Amino acid sequence: MNRSAFDSYREIASTLTPSAVSQFLAYHDWELEQKQPEVREVWRYRSTSLATAPRVMVPLATDFADFTPRFVDALESLGHIHDWDAEQLLDHIIATRADLFFVRLDQEMIDGTIPFQQAEKTLQAILKLMKSAATTAADPRHPHKGRRPAPVNEYMEEDVRLGHTKRGSFVFTVVSRLGETDPQPIDGQEQPAMAFPRHVMETLARGLESTKRLTQSWDQEALSSPSSLGLSAGLVESLEEMSQPQHLRTLDFSFEWAAAERRPDVGLATITLDRDTIGELPRVREQLVRREEPVRRERLAGLVKSLIRDDSMPDSEEAGTAIIAAEVNRKTLRVHVPLTGEDHNWAIMAYERQLPFTVTGDLSYERRAWRLTGRIEVDTSFLRHLSGSDNPDSGRS
Repeated sequence: MNRSAFDSYREIASTLTPSAVSQFLAYHDWELEQKQPEVREVWRYRSTSLATAPRVMVPLATDFADFTPRFVDALESLGHIHDWDAEQLLDHIIATRADLFFVRLDQEMIDGTIPFQQAEKTLQAILKLMKSAATTAADPRHPHKGRRPAPVNEYMEEDVRLGHTKRGSFVFTVVSRLGETDPQPIDGQEQPAMAFPRHVMETLARGLESTKRLTQSWDQEALSSPSSLGLSAGLVESLEEMSQPQHLRTLDFSFEWAAAERRPDVGLATITLDRDTIGELPRVREQLVRREEPVRRERLAGLVKSLIRDDSMPDSEEAGTAIIAAEVNRKTLRVHVPLTGEDHNWAIMAYERQLPFTVTGDLSYERRAWRLTGRIEVDTSFLRHLSGSDNPDSGRS
C-alpha cells in the first residue's frame, strides 16, 4: 500500500469507532468467530468457502498503545477484500446505521471548486431543508413558525451531520444517524416504531419527489394534506434558495438508505431539478404559503418603504400601492397596501417623513408577495396629531 492510500485509511480511522465497524460487518456477510470483550473481535467473511475465507481482527481496546495502527490495518484489509478505496469503505460503514442524503450541484467548474458564498448559501438552504422535513415528520399540523417540537431540535443538534464532499460536480453529503440500537416495539404493535431520523429522511424524500411532480403537473388535491406528501413552504423555499445561481444546470438529490433498517418506498432514484423545473418552484411555494397562511384580519404598523403610483386611475384621484415593513408574528414582512384618495396622501407624508403608518386589512400571500386586501382602514390619528392638521399635504416637506 502506497503512502497516499495509507494516509487515506488513517484519516477515516480517526472518524470511525470499532463498534461502527462491527455493525457494518454484522450486516454484510461477515460472521463473528471470536470475541475477547473490550480487547478484540475476529470476523470471517461468509461469501467464500470456509477454508479460504478471509478473516479480519478488529481491535476494541482504544487505550492500547498500538490501537491506531491495528485499526488502520483492519480497515485497509476490509477495503482490499471488498475492492473499495478508503472513501468508499467509509461510506459503506457509515451507511450501516445512518441514512445518507446527497445534494449535487451540476454546474461548470474549472478546478472542481465553487464560490465560497454559494457554498455558504447552499449549506444554509440544506439546513432549512432538513429542519422543514423534521418539523413535518414531528407534527404534520405544525405551522412551521415559532417554537419547533422538541424532537426536531434534538435531531438537528445530535443526529444530523455534514459528511465529506464527493467527486462529481460538487456534492454535499448529509448523514442522518439512526443511533446505536434499534427502536423498541410499541405496545400492541408487532413491528418496532420507526426511528425518528428515518421518519425525517423518508419525509424529505417524499417531499422532494412531490415537489418535482407538482412543478410538472399541479394537483389541487395536494393542498388538502400537504404534510402527507412531505410538503411545506419552507422545504420548497429552501430549494429555491440553493438553485439561485444562474450557472447551475441542475440540482440532483439522492439517498443511500441504512442497511440496518428496512428499505423505504421513496428516495430510490435520483431526483433531478433542471432549470425548467426550478422555474416552477415559486408557483408551488405560493400555493403552499396560501395553505399555511390563510387570509386573516391584521392591524399593521410600520414604515412605508416605497410607493408605486397607479396610473390607471383618473387624474383627479390619487392612488397607488404603499409597501410597508411591519412585524407579524415576530417576523418582518413587506406588505403591499393599495390606497386611494386621502389615505394615499397620508402614506406619501409618512414615507417622506419616515413616520409609522398604521393600516388594517385582510393579510394574504398572493402573486409572490404579502398583500392587504378587502376593506382597508388607515389610522391617521398619530399623523394628524403630529402635523397639527387634518390635511396630509400640510405636513409634507
